[in-house]
Amino acid sequence: MSQIANIGRFLFAIPMVVFGVFHFVNTRTLQNVVPSFIPGQTFWVYLTGAALIAAGISILIKKQIQLISNLLAVMLLVFALFVHFPLALEGDQLAASSLLKDIALAGGAFVLGHYFKNH
Repeated sequence: MSQIANIGRFLFAIPMVVFGVFHFVNTRTLQNVVPSFIPGQTFWVYLTGAALIAAGISILIKKQIQLISNLLAVMLLVFALFVHFPLALEGDQLAASSLLKDIALAGGAFVLGHYFKNH
């Protein structure tokens, strides 16, 4: 297995864990980002935080990388579509950056899952 691919795997997984921890540390701030038509904002912040941490750890320890990466990519695309896209349309530049970041990370997750499909 390519050493570069393993470095990339670590560089991708570690921020996922950190982003997940941010969901628990900054819960109040992130609650305001959850669309108002979705009930239980605190629950969703905690759930997505736990999912990000679990995905990052799974990728780090090479367990079910293809499945986890594909699920992570879908979750990131849902964030992009339902959280960042509406705000970006209103001219929010930070939301536009987050939209592009999540789309790029989703693409990376799909590539990672394909590359490590046998792990």
